[in-house]
Amino acid sequence: MTPRQFLKHYRYDERLVRGDYFPSAPLAVNPGETVGVVLLNLGGPERVEDVEPFLYNLFMDPAIIDIPLKGVARHWLCRLIARLRAKKVGKDYEMIGGGSPLNRLTREQAQALERLLNRRFGQPAGVHFRTYIAMRYWHPFSEEAAAQMQAEGVDKVVLLPLYPQYSKTTTGSSLLYWWTLEQTGEIPRWPTTYVYEYAAHPKYIQALSERIDEALQRFPKNVRSGVHLVFSAHGTPLVEMKERRDPYCCLIHSTVDRVMAYRKHDLPYHVSFQSKVGPGEWLTPSTPDKLAELAQQGVRAVLMVPVAFVTDHIETSFELDIEVREEAEQFGITHYEVMPALNCHPLFIEALAEVTVAQLRLPVPPETASVAGDGAPATTPYPIRPLDELPRYHPRVRKTRCHQCEHITEARCWIPSECEPARENAESTAPPKPSVQSKRPAS
Repeated sequence: MTPRQFLKHYRYDERLVRGDYFPSAPLAVNPGETVGVVLLNLGGPERVEDVEPFLYNLFMDPAIIDIPLKGVARHWLCRLIARLRAKKVGKDYEMIGGGSPLNRLTREQAQALERLLNRRFGQPAGVHFRTYIAMRYWHPFSEEAAAQMQAEGVDKVVLLPLYPQYSKTTTGSSLLYWWTLEQTGEIPRWPTTYVYEYAAHPKYIQALSERIDEALQRFPKNVRSGVHLVFSAHGTPLVEMKERRDPYCCLIHSTVDRVMAYRKHDLPYHVSFQSKVGPGEWLTPSTPDKLAELAQQGVRAVLMVPVAFVTDHIETSFELDIEVREEAEQFGITHYEVMPALNCHPLFIEALAEVTVAQLRLPVPPETASVAGDGAPATTPYPIRPLDELPRYHPRVRKTRCHQCEHITEARCWIPSECEPARENAESTAPPKPSVQSKRPAS
């Protein structure tokens, strides 16, 4: 389906924010069946020549860039913008090797996930897992993944976003595109479920913390105790949160809150947003503005933590590691490092496997999992249960918020000991705020 064809079918509705184009209830899987796990990501140009069509596809997506232009007018405008921006962006890609590493790293994630799913869950249950990649703006597209799935006899499908924090501009766009392909008959319809968010999954949180520890080793020993952590996430227009009730900002801060709670708040930390495009108002503070502010306060050592990016790509390898680094040095920050994305971190792959099987009723139910507690040898158990059955953290529990916070939602809580006692105490003092499911977005 071309971007122009997709535009003809696009209509904004609440499902783009809630994600429920597909049932979120677990799918029953029978012995001998094949489960296709579709990893949803944005994709990236693998050669400089791919940059312009990649940008065109991205600019044509109404879930990201919501402008009143339709049809041929938008087509020609996006072609022009893509052609103009491709010259600069192509040079950026040349500085990181001539193309995006995202596709290669996503393939590695898919292979690692498939091995783990079959070894830990598939073989005991007599079920076979196959992983597929469906990129939104470059090959392999959803159509290519579906064709491979059909050829390989997939019976049930789990749509798994490589975006831990839900947003209509990322997970929502990918879900809508897959659903539109189904509705128009361009791909088969399978019994399908999906993962909404896993912003506070304990193994995802621990993987981030371990990556932070690894990156801190780059600083001189006498500097480490004074390092400030800056969790940088891709920004979105402010209207997405305020008018459409997109949960993204709340979920970003939920992740940061859980990471720092796990680390017992060992270092000063901040949250910022990067990659602003266009004149509209976006989530703030911007990453450069936050670094300038820290430098003015005398901070000289900063570790950038790409919290929403689970795979290294242009926004980590170039924007943070080259472009923002230069700005930080100009501000007077003398020790600046960028944490690598999770990529194939074993704990992150385990997190992906667990949120996948949580959406399935396997012949042999998955056992309770565990995660190391605050770096200690002891482990904290948690149930592998469907996301919809897990409680959310109470709003009073989360201390990390932004100055624009709309209290839209809280992340799902996997570890009962973390949320239930705190929830009871919080509920005795204040009623809960509406969650994203109960507070409807404006049309």
